[in-house]
Amino acid sequence: MTDGRIAVFFDRDGTLIEDVGYLRTPDQVRLLPGAAASLRRLNDRQILTCLVSNQSGIARGLFTEDDLAGIHQRMENDLAAAGAHLDRVYYCPHHPTEGRPPYNIECMCRKPRTGMLEQAARECAIDLARSFIVGDKALDIEAGKRAGTKSILVLTGFGRSSVEECRRRGTNPDFTAPTVAEAVEYIMHHLEGVSHPYA
Repeated sequence: MTDGRIAVFFDRDGTLIEDVGYLRTPDQVRLLPGAAASLRRLNDRQILTCLVSNQSGIARGLFTEDDLAGIHQRMENDLAAAGAHLDRVYYCPHHPTEGRPPYNIECMCRKPRTGMLEQAARECAIDLARSFIVGDKALDIEAGKRAGTKSILVLTGFGRSSVEECRRRGTNPDFTAPTVAEAVEYIMHHLEGVSHPYA
């Protein structure tokens, strides 16, 4: 897709909300500081915001897709209360080796594969080459590189331990940011054609 829309793809746990390890109920949802304000900045610029999240807890039988819908509704309610929103929410319920049918399959949507990003590109006319992915794990960065987006590693969640993993995997991010707020600041500088002071 060329001349399409710009999007920012966000991982969920450790990037936008606290990573509690297989979050199972809506009352466990806690937005990370600056997450809502950062999304609002993008919303105000009419830049698409998309969640792309691996949720193998479904395959493992820890929670259901209905449970996940309630969790995401709580997250979106909390964002809305702060004047922000996600334009699309995508998740992968699969795992290639763990869990039970029909979810224990080799799929194209589980990051670092690119299925969720490509689905968003089709549905929303997104130009992946002009877009960004923000996440706290090496698999987020690798998914972005495979899809052709620019990639930003945040140091929240598993971010600090992912720096070395990115090096080992040869998937170094385009930028590393302490939090999602600094990640979005970098994106804004990039879109405005201004060099970020820490890039």
